[in-house]
Amino acid sequence: MNILAIESSCDETAAAVIADGRRILSSVIDSQVQTHALYGGVVPEIASRGHMEAIVRVTDAALQQAGLRAGEVDAVAATCAPGLIGALLVGANFGKALAFSLGKPFVPVHHIRGHIAANYLAFPDLAPPFLTLVASGGHSLLVLVQDYTEFQILGGTRDDAAGEAFDKVARVLGVGYPGGPKIDAMARGGDPAKYPLPHAKVKDAPLDFSFSGLKTAVINLAHNASQKGQELDKPALAAAFCAAVVDTLVPRLELAAEQTGVQNIVCAGGVAANSWLRQALHEMAARHNWALYLPPLALCGDNAAMIGSQAYYEYLAGNLGSTLQNAFATAGIDENICTKIS
Repeated sequence: MNILAIESSCDETAAAVIADGRRILSSVIDSQVQTHALYGGVVPEIASRGHMEAIVRVTDAALQQAGLRAGEVDAVAATCAPGLIGALLVGANFGKALAFSLGKPFVPVHHIRGHIAANYLAFPDLAPPFLTLVASGGHSLLVLVQDYTEFQILGGTRDDAAGEAFDKVARVLGVGYPGGPKIDAMARGGDPAKYPLPHAKVKDAPLDFSFSGLKTAVINLAHNASQKGQELDKPALAAAFCAAVVDTLVPRLELAAEQTGVQNIVCAGGVAANSWLRQALHEMAARHNWALYLPPLALCGDNAAMIGSQAYYEYLAGNLGSTLQNAFATAGIDENICTKIS
């Protein structure tokens, strides 16, 4: 089964054709990163307009790369939640219109489910149940994937997501947007012990995260150094920040695995590309002899291939969209967005 998938939840306009949920026939991404870097972050209105300009071109390119005409795909999928609502509506409405004009099923896909499904493309043997750490720009979650379309949230962030904290710290350190890869690069060779940073814990919720205090501590350190005319060791501060993020995420993932007894561990989302996190996850898995699945760097960020992979399993589960299918800025990973009405 070949699914044409569209992703437009933030600042990448992407299209892909995926075979049977596991094989990439094509994947095309048009990034707006350089545009939004001028503003230090994503400007929603500009992102929406960028999607409108790129979506036909990107979709045509994905079909051409796959060697298919639009009418030869078996279904059309699009990200319908969560994300920037204007951006989502461009991809969702385009995909929906294309599907119904071709007489094909339309499959609405949850963006975070898609991030998890990126691992299906990289690891043909991966199948539920497994435990996932989701770490992205807008989400930090511990999720028990019970089946391809059944998810149980075990823990989550109480404030900022890990990726959001990376972007804000990057802005303070003057390295620009997107923050994740730039902070990761800056941290190489830095001394993480030079700047003590807080490692927050949520009382009575040992699997929940909090990054607000960590972000504020970095901001205060940078501002205090500036006010006193002191030189800030940016590589060391970046390293200390990366280490603190990892020390917030990995122990909670480890605890969740011990509590559930699940020994197949998956990481998903843009922060899964962080070298400090990947190294810590390898060390954790080695300590316990757990199976670890880390998506390749090309599948960590937003892309349509992951949406096409998850769409295959949503299709098999009967989770199809109608002409009334809407897009939603927020939606839990455990919600069925086909039936969500508000």
